[in-house]
Amino acid sequence: MRKIVVSIALLLTSLLVVVPLSATEYEVVEGDSLWEIAQEYDTTVAKLKEMNDLESDLIVPKQTLQIDKEITYQVQSGDTLSEIALEYGVTVDDIKEWNQLSTNLILVGEELTIKGVTEKDKEDDSSKKQEETKQETEATPVASEPNVEQTSTKENNAESEEKTITMEATAYTAQCDGCSGTTATGINLLENRNMKVIAVDPNVIPLGTRVHVEGYGEAIAADTGGAINGNRIDVHVPTKDEAYSWGRRQVKVTILES
Repeated sequence: MRKIVVSIALLLTSLLVVVPLSATEYEVVEGDSLWEIAQEYDTTVAKLKEMNDLESDLIVPKQTLQIDKEITYQVQSGDTLSEIALEYGVTVDDIKEWNQLSTNLILVGEELTIKGVTEKDKEDDSSKKQEETKQETEATPVASEPNVEQTSTKENNAESEEKTITMEATAYTAQCDGCSGTTATGINLLENRNMKVIAVDPNVIPLGTRVHVEGYGEAIAADTGGAINGNRIDVHVPTKDEAYSWGRRQVKVTILES
């Protein structure tokens, strides 16, 4: 009879935000082969050999093999599914399947399960991040002419001001009679009650845009509404009481990424 043992190990120091790593271990029985084990656990012989530092396909009874490893990655500001997938050598579709995501929209603070991560992957990624940070630091130019720096600062301020809009904000909740709980972009708010989502006029703020709403925090424009036109938004909150408490107010909405 095959034996499955679940073990817990902590991640090594990394520049990524992660939580403890979990691994599934398999005890080899007589007649097993790496190919059969790979097929059963939806992985590859190459991955099994890499995870277990095997130089050949030879395995013996009672040998313990690490089958799969996964981490829980906490989404940071500016993250996208494609960037996270690239960092871990997986695909966007993989991440969506592991986390039951129906869209590519992710929010800051959201936790994503990433499978098939090896120690070498983490070490390589940590080294890569450190090298990128070093290169960015070395590549940062030092302004030699005060006038040029002054002009650049003014231009940056102008761009920043253009990305901030004063809007009228109301609040809504998916917890209501007759509400489907699903946004215009397919997010199920009944299953994600604490997700920071706003309803917008797509002609003003395109769907999928990341924003920061004064008094609400960082959110994603993922819904629309019949009464949401022009410079007006509706912020999603978990309960009716919170929606009533929010009321109607003027807020500054900063466009973070579109």
